[in-house]
Amino acid sequence: MLIGVLSGTERLYEQREASTGQTEDELVELLVREVTEARDARPNVTAVGLGIPATINHDEGIAVSAVNLPLADLPIREIVSERVGLPVFVDNDGNVAALAEYLYGAAQGKPHMVMLTVGTGIGGGLILDGEIYRGSTGAGAELGHVVIQADGPPCQGNCPNHGCVESLASGTALGREGRAAAESAADSALGKLLADGKEVDGKAVTEAALAGDEIAVGVFDLIGGRLGVACASLANIFQPNAIVVGGGVIAAGDLLLEPARREVRERALNPMNQTPILEATLGNDAGMIGAAAMARSEVARVSA
Repeated sequence: MLIGVLSGTERLYEQREASTGQTEDELVELLVREVTEARDARPNVTAVGLGIPATINHDEGIAVSAVNLPLADLPIREIVSERVGLPVFVDNDGNVAALAEYLYGAAQGKPHMVMLTVGTGIGGGLILDGEIYRGSTGAGAELGHVVIQADGPPCQGNCPNHGCVESLASGTALGREGRAAAESAADSALGKLLADGKEVDGKAVTEAALAGDEIAVGVFDLIGGRLGVACASLANIFQPNAIVVGGGVIAAGDLLLEPARREVRERALNPMNQTPILEATLGNDAGMIGAAAMARSEVARVSA
């Protein structure tokens, strides 16, 4: 969790990281405590924006469900607003990251864009005509659950599907494929890590690939290609100005993105097969920056 007070991308209050807690009550108490401290540090704060990795009913301010957080039908906007005495606006973290990259990052000047955040799972957001697209109830744009292999592995968490891009191209999948590669290539950097009893996870695969290990590079070719299959479908559906990829796995840069671009060129219809696949530029700050921008926009809309 990142907390900060911002004006645009300018930090008015130093961001801090905090753990998310193990229960719903712990998460709420943490949010209230951190937001209150930020509010008190900058008394001119006018609103709070929350970007949460969950299915969000934006209009009602409800966290409907989450894969990695203890949330279920929680009226988080109402709870936090009552506790901190400020208007609160809630959105999916992928949505607000997309907004940040559109306003201040890799997709500036691109009013139709798709954002994919590739970390432990895969999130994302859509900007259409310069606005966040959320679907009929505000819970849409779950881009990590685009199916790329109908008979693929079960998806993570509470998703009932199989073969989602999240299950096949996330950081979790990167680690899984890296371990499989290590087991079959004992002389590789990954194989030696495994033989030494060290963990072969997504970070280890990334470090080995960036150091030039061919087996690790091959794992990224597989993962990036799978990501590209999803990108090709998204390009065909939305014809965006660009698809922006962020999240922890983007540390590998073009080792991830070039295979994705290849698949888009080969699989998407013309002219969507020319859709640029860009690396996000705001890093871990994207969600925080976008949440602040979303709150500012909502205040202006309500006040109009």
